[in-house]
Amino acid sequence: MKNWLFLCVAISSEVVATSSLKASEGFTKFWPSLLVILGYAVSFYFLSLSLKAIPVGIAYAIWGGLGIVLISVVGWAFLGQKLDFPSLIGIFLIIAGVVVINVFSKVSMH
Repeated sequence: MKNWLFLCVAISSEVVATSSLKASEGFTKFWPSLLVILGYAVSFYFLSLSLKAIPVGIAYAIWGGLGIVLISVVGWAFLGQKLDFPSLIGIFLIIAGVVVINVFSKVSMH
């Protein structure tokens, strides 16, 4: 169970880091740039901890998939980015894939 918590921390910190990339303005702004660097460092550290029990392909699919979904929501909610119908379908398919992995895959259960 703690490995899934590690994966959640990895996903969350990756979303914070990615969300800060725009504010860093090409790493010319100190605080947003520091948040990017620390966010990715924390993300990869906790992703590595989760890999002690979760297969790398499953962990990476969930980390990447949920990261895409969450950063899309952050972009829409806080950065004024638009989500059109095809992007919403894509987001739904990503969520469906993560659900299928977690509910039906015997590989992901450790």
